[in-house]
Amino acid sequence: MYIHNFTNGISREILDMKVTKAQAQANRAHIVETASALFRERGYDGVGIADLMAAAGFTHGGFYKHFGSKAELLAEAASCGFAQSAAKAEGVDAVEVIKQYLSREHRDTRGEGCTMAALCADAARQPESIKTAFAAGVESLLDTLANQHGAPEDGKREGDLRARRIDVLAQLIGAIVLSRACPDDSPLADEILDACRTAVLSRLSSQRLGSSFAQIS
Repeated sequence: MYIHNFTNGISREILDMKVTKAQAQANRAHIVETASALFRERGYDGVGIADLMAAAGFTHGGFYKHFGSKAELLAEAASCGFAQSAAKAEGVDAVEVIKQYLSREHRDTRGEGCTMAALCADAARQPESIKTAFAAGVESLLDTLANQHGAPEDGKREGDLRARRIDVLAQLIGAIVLSRACPDDSPLADEILDACRTAVLSRLSSQRLGSSFAQIS
């Protein structure tokens, strides 16, 4: 009986440890997701650790149980944002994605939108670890797009296709950045979005880059 109880006690302890670890992982993921949205909305320098943890529902002191530094969180939050954007665009018609991306709604909701458009300028002023995270995110996206696009067609070189993806991606992001830099009630803010939307959609139609966002990015 003693051995039986002892064994059960160990079993319960192990189970409790597993639940605790699982909860800790869930808490960390929640903090990263909260940070990703807040950083996009306010910028890296506009979010302090205390405000971030409060928004996530935790105390300030709990931050260092999960992260060694704010820079570590910045990198993970960026990766989280890249993954969210990729998931939203996967399998969606290219024309629809372009219209949504270069829309007033996306322009006005930084916290829910593209990480690159919201934070590229901020990342340029951050430590190398943050820049590395952004570069890795962009390269990973470009690699995924290349794999989904398949072999080059009509004699096109892979280098040319990669350059085209970079070109379109840069135009999409640049349009949002420029529009957001204008006053919210400025006609120019909408003019930038309209002009770039028309240009990208025209290119999509003329170059037959495919029916999915992955194929045109």
